[in-house]
Amino acid sequence: MKRVILSALMLASCWVKAQTVNSVTDPVEWVNPLMGTDSKVSLSTGNTYPAIATPWGMNFWMPQTGKMGDGWAYTYASDKLRGFKQTHQPSPWINDYGQFAIMPVTGKVKFKEDDRASWFSHKSEVSKPYYYSVYLADHNVTTEITPTERAAAIRLTYPQTDSAFLVLDALDKGSYVKVLQSERKIVGYTTKNSGGVPANFKNYFVLTFDKPFTYVATFKNGELKQGEAEAQDKHVGAVIGFATAKGEKVNIKVASSFISPEQAELNLQSEIGSSNFDQVKDKAKAAWNKELGRIKVEGGTYEQTRTFYSCLYRTMLFPRKFYEYDAKGAVMHYSPYNGQVLPGYMFTDNGFWDTFRATFPFFNLMYQSMNAHIMEGMVNAYKESGWLPEWASPGHRDCMIGSNSASLIADAYLKGVRGFDINVAYEALLKNADNAGPLTSVGRAGVKYYNELGYVPYDVNVNENTARTLEYSYDDFTIYKLAKALNRPAAEVDRFAKQARYYRNVFDNETKLMRGKNKDGKFQTPFNPFKWGDAFTEGNSWHYTWSVFHDVQGLINLMGGKETFVSMLDSVFSMPPVYDDSYYGGTIHEIREMQIMNMGQYAHGNQPIQHMIYLYNYAGQPWKAQYWLREVMNRMYTATPDGYCGDEDNGQTSAWYVFSSMGFYPVCPGTQQYVVGAPLFKKTTVTLESGKKVVISAPKNNEANRYIKGVTLNGKPYSNNWLDHNELMKGAVINVDMDAVPNKSRGVAEGNVPYSLTQELK
Repeated sequence: MKRVILSALMLASCWVKAQTVNSVTDPVEWVNPLMGTDSKVSLSTGNTYPAIATPWGMNFWMPQTGKMGDGWAYTYASDKLRGFKQTHQPSPWINDYGQFAIMPVTGKVKFKEDDRASWFSHKSEVSKPYYYSVYLADHNVTTEITPTERAAAIRLTYPQTDSAFLVLDALDKGSYVKVLQSERKIVGYTTKNSGGVPANFKNYFVLTFDKPFTYVATFKNGELKQGEAEAQDKHVGAVIGFATAKGEKVNIKVASSFISPEQAELNLQSEIGSSNFDQVKDKAKAAWNKELGRIKVEGGTYEQTRTFYSCLYRTMLFPRKFYEYDAKGAVMHYSPYNGQVLPGYMFTDNGFWDTFRATFPFFNLMYQSMNAHIMEGMVNAYKESGWLPEWASPGHRDCMIGSNSASLIADAYLKGVRGFDINVAYEALLKNADNAGPLTSVGRAGVKYYNELGYVPYDVNVNENTARTLEYSYDDFTIYKLAKALNRPAAEVDRFAKQARYYRNVFDNETKLMRGKNKDGKFQTPFNPFKWGDAFTEGNSWHYTWSVFHDVQGLINLMGGKETFVSMLDSVFSMPPVYDDSYYGGTIHEIREMQIMNMGQYAHGNQPIQHMIYLYNYAGQPWKAQYWLREVMNRMYTATPDGYCGDEDNGQTSAWYVFSSMGFYPVCPGTQQYVVGAPLFKKTTVTLESGKKVVISAPKNNEANRYIKGVTLNGKPYSNNWLDHNELMKGAVINVDMDAVPNKSRGVAEGNVPYSLTQELK
């Protein structure tokens, strides 16, 4: 009988997951914030954590399973919670700042993180973007959290006891706490960070309680001081106690500020004030539904719908708002670059090497007003530090390569985003184009060689040189397009047009691949195209060879024509997942993720190759893009704790799925084109910021019908392999006739191919 019941339950579960979802009325309830949390240093399935947040909020909260300072602060495989942390972590590799933790305990006062830890189960855990709840078994306490942009409401349900406690841990690297017992309040600050902060950096916090304290203590560097209400040292915290009835709920309101203690109080009053927990929760849920509801998908399976909205949620977390409002409602920010409090917007926690590809183009389609604020923040970062950010958290961090801020600024302006000083932004781009910065990730490392020789040499001690050459060349393309739009001097426009073709200088005609080149003009030997790192960044030559976003036709020409080009694309999938990890001295997680995904050399878990499948559209075989895109969506994304095939990376890997599900993708930011793939859902309705709608209808879409038979755009037959941004912004109806067999006569004419620089500069 047990076997029969189990089989029936399994069949029912499979039936539900396979069911077609015809309507989504409450999209936030489809999100699984635990997607990607079953990760570790050696293998990433997302390297995410369940962010309890509002869209792009300044502060997130999260349950904490890891030890203090561990970038893997929440891992699904863990079975104990050490606390609940205010966090600003964009990535486990970058780690956190502006963080402090709370933890309810009962019985005895236990304030050290291992002592206070409690067993928990995912079966008693509820994780939503706007709400988190979990039962702490060792303390018989249920913790609930719901967020605002800079504050949060927390509700603790205690058992009957005269020994109910709340631990506030302000963490190490310098902290301060003060318990104001008569006011039922705790104030203080934390300085804990992982770099990228000025000397005066502090995150000031305030917590208020709806219940008087029966116990007050502070701790300092591991020693508890009962009765003492104030502490300041390397590592301090506070403990307060209550007498509670069975099921009694203690409510906490908490906020923080990077500006001052007074600003933290203001943030608390302006964002929560007299609102109760459920009111804050309802407002947070409405904020998510407003943004998630801008894209409605219909006709997918249960799992596809869950995955879509879980990915869409991830696109709306970073970059985070790093600004606050003064008492008059004016926008101001603490500068993570010079430590001053200044007017205007600031955003942070983003690595542009990842997110220039799809996340920011997504904002330019869906959230132009917000991206205008982000661009203003970019200009402010330049004014305050002398450099554009490339990886900020909260200030400049030394991570990754390229000067991809050029792509962000150019794509935003060229797609109509206004409200920021484009002339100052362009000045910053010119500075980047001629200077190495204070960190190797800021400005352009190896820029003198690049400008003089047309490439960054392999043998001049500039690491990942060929990848830098390719990215600088693309960035120069975006500057070229922006310079034309701004009517810059002809010599300046011509310079960047020329440099946009520097990618050709590292193409090896013998192997048909990108290859390191020495200063003397000879290619680096021996050459192993499967060697990760070295001349490339977190990838090998087979991954980076396709990083010519702006001139795919130029790359086709270098390879000898479309036939060879397609053969090279095919080879990525047909080759075994062999690799050479000698540059790293061991197998990094990105390599392992490629190896185990069973798609040959296609390494979707990292960014350099994520656009590659769309390149079939440039070579007259778009049906191959349609096939492989569906394979990736089917096999590499699920709304589960192991739901990604590598680092999610601030919304980039999620934005790939969102775009690809809609049926198009921004292969080359800086142009007005989205390259066509094939839609995943029977219908997708996109509501633009203007209120106009883009409707993608594919009623025959199903598991078998993954190929495009024909397309109409606004009622007229359409055979191009690209969609125009400006046309979409007017509103559009795209009807896609799907089929189980490829249509090898559609989209194959010369006029159907997407933009390439070679076509423009004939």
